[in-house]
Amino acid sequence: MALFAYTLVEDKSPNANEMHLALANQSPGFKALLLALPKEVEQKSAWQRFWQGTELAYQRIPIQNQVLKWDTLYYQEFGALAESEAQYVVLSEYYGPTKIREKEYLQEKFFLFGSDRFGRDLFSRLILGARVSFSVGFLAVLISLLIGIPIGSLAAYYGSWVDKMILWLINVVWSIPGLLLVIAITLALGKGLWQVYLAIGFTMWVEVARVIRGQILSIKEKEYIQAARVLAYSDMRIIFRHILPNAIAPLIVISAANFAAAILIESGLSFLGLGAQPPTPTWGTMIKDHYAYLIVDKAYLAIIPGIAIMTLVLAFMFIGNALRDVLDIRST
Repeated sequence: MALFAYTLVEDKSPNANEMHLALANQSPGFKALLLALPKEVEQKSAWQRFWQGTELAYQRIPIQNQVLKWDTLYYQEFGALAESEAQYVVLSEYYGPTKIREKEYLQEKFFLFGSDRFGRDLFSRLILGARVSFSVGFLAVLISLLIGIPIGSLAAYYGSWVDKMILWLINVVWSIPGLLLVIAITLALGKGLWQVYLAIGFTMWVEVARVIRGQILSIKEKEYIQAARVLAYSDMRIIFRHILPNAIAPLIVISAANFAAAILIESGLSFLGLGAQPPTPTWGTMIKDHYAYLIVDKAYLAIIPGIAIMTLVLAFMFIGNALRDVLDIRST
């Protein structure tokens, strides 16, 4: 759903950021009638529309009590009092002098999960927010693997002073609270999405290095590793072709756990205002914008993204455990 977000969501504008303050805090299942007036927009390629969305080709106004007389539409904006003065628009100025059809100038918008405090479609932003969570988890885990695997491998394989120095570095980084270290790195690099990728990745390599170090310490004394040394294979070949493939199962489990942890950390940073900046939709930002509604009748505005975070984290934990059982050589 995250991958094909713009083909599934109601709001196809970039970041699902079409705002109508008159439609703010509407309940799930709400339908709004919008007056659509054409406007010029920049044309985008099919790939840009698929991945980034496209600017709406209409200026859309929530309306009620509309009446069409000849080519003039008289209406009241949504939420206006019944006795308030009606506004009007000459449709022929936008659609030409030809016969004007109702389906051209009136559009219906459906809010599956209701609208947020800015009148944006909550479901659309929830689906697009999943993209941020997936990308943060994937890139943070990738960075942690790129740093942790070489460091842990060198420490365990060569031992001696190399192992002592790397183990000292691991213990120092390990002793610093992870969230505080992420916040410090984020503040140093600035606010933004790529800063979050780097900050989380730089704090998670320690767990990877510890796991790899422990695995290699137990594997490097095996008979087939001794045989590879006798055959004068290079150290890098022994590590990456003979040792690491046999340490893949615990690495997958720790990567799945790190993926889930990265999602939680990113949500926490977004809640604190240190993650991806508006209007980029993130689940943490959605909770931040609506946590005050928990004590009123709109609590679902904060509960829905919270359930999404919980479900995604739980799913990756299940996936990691299942892959461990499948790929663990010792269980076959």
